[in-house]
Amino acid sequence: MLFSSMTFIYIFLPIVLLLYLITKKELHNPILLTASIIFYAWGEPKYLAIMLLTIIINYFGAILIDKYSCKKFILISTIIADLSFLIYFKYFNFLISNFNNLFQTDIHLLNIVMPIGISFYTFQALSYVIDVYRGEVKVQKDIYKLALFICLFPQLIAGPIVKYHDIQEQIDDREVNFDKVNTGVKRFIIGLSKKMLIANTMGAVADKIFMQSPDSFSQGIAWIGSLAYTFQLYFDFSGYSDMAIGLGLIFGFKFMENFNYPYISKSITEFWRRWHISLSTWFKEYVYIPLGGNRLCKIKTARNLGIVFLLTGIWHGANWTFVIWGLWHGMFIILEKIFNIKKFEAKKHSYITDVLMHTYCILIFVIGWVLFRADNIHYAFNYLMNMFGLLHSDKNHTTYLTSYYIDRIDVITFAAAALCSVPLFKNAIYVKNTIAKTLVNIWLLILFCLSTMTIAANTYNPFIYFRF
Repeated sequence: MLFSSMTFIYIFLPIVLLLYLITKKELHNPILLTASIIFYAWGEPKYLAIMLLTIIINYFGAILIDKYSCKKFILISTIIADLSFLIYFKYFNFLISNFNNLFQTDIHLLNIVMPIGISFYTFQALSYVIDVYRGEVKVQKDIYKLALFICLFPQLIAGPIVKYHDIQEQIDDREVNFDKVNTGVKRFIIGLSKKMLIANTMGAVADKIFMQSPDSFSQGIAWIGSLAYTFQLYFDFSGYSDMAIGLGLIFGFKFMENFNYPYISKSITEFWRRWHISLSTWFKEYVYIPLGGNRLCKIKTARNLGIVFLLTGIWHGANWTFVIWGLWHGMFIILEKIFNIKKFEAKKHSYITDVLMHTYCILIFVIGWVLFRADNIHYAFNYLMNMFGLLHSDKNHTTYLTSYYIDRIDVITFAAAALCSVPLFKNAIYVKNTIAKTLVNIWLLILFCLSTMTIAANTYNPFIYFRF
């Protein structure tokens, strides 16, 4: 089930919320757990067993860690069990394909369909058993509460990745009041609008361009395609995160922010402090710091950063384009670490210096998004060659006018996307002035109506990060 669907907005959510508000506090967790299972099973009932098995494995794994002295062995066994599902469903065919290419074998690939959300709920489950092993949290002996943590429907499919130590108290006790519900509804509408009005429009432009051969369109069209995808990915994923955070607030949960206007960054280090924050902090807490973080020599710090961004790329998908994308970002993170970019950023600079730093950052992540979007390395390389005027057009290809790829509505959407990528309206939903609040509410109502009209008119369009 999608957040951006009429079924969810007008049937599922109102029913769950009504039951939640009219029942006693003791029934809130059972209602949310039941709703979460129905939500996940709605689209993929056959994969519900994988998620339930993940819950059982981590429930008993944590209890055994808490009870017996061979804690490390039990932890490693639990982690292997968790990752085995992820590796099989997400990476098995990728590994076999590369094995075949490397050793000239002909092992048949399997017809595997990856369960939606497995990358997200697996990392959440891992955070729980690792926290128990570290002694940072008490073992959860109520399997239903652990199940609620792992499969809570607002963040089940595409995050934010919620760590157990951040939410354990809220599972036991949380408050639902008018202010939370009001703010949550507003965040949900903002996220829905990002998805339906900006991301989908930008996605249509990007798809038209990326489905063509890179030598069949001009350098200008190549840049339009890369920028369209840059905006599509941000508004698609941050839109989902806004909806998830809003839904969490409606039911009394406070999830961490997942995006903080990453496109205003002036370095790739800053970019990753603002982009997919829940994933970045997960890797920081459970990989980077255990490896030694930056407490060791510069060479080992660079190694640790390289490992983190290699894993970041692999986490996003079973394709060499994602691996290279992760290493691409990791390379600049390491260089910025070597040249102490934080110290440089802390100083006051001229306007020209700030513009140059911002331009550098945009260039790096836009190039990265081409790698992220391309189906293979060859396509990505040729596309980037076209962007920088190094690819000759093939006259045998059918060429289209610019108007085929982008129309007036698309131009307006580009402008809106650029405007909404900066924090001009960051605190609009929190204004206290009566007139300003009324104007904001009217504007949100208009956005909601436009979004639901777009849902009714458009074909099925899932979120990009569902496939990761």
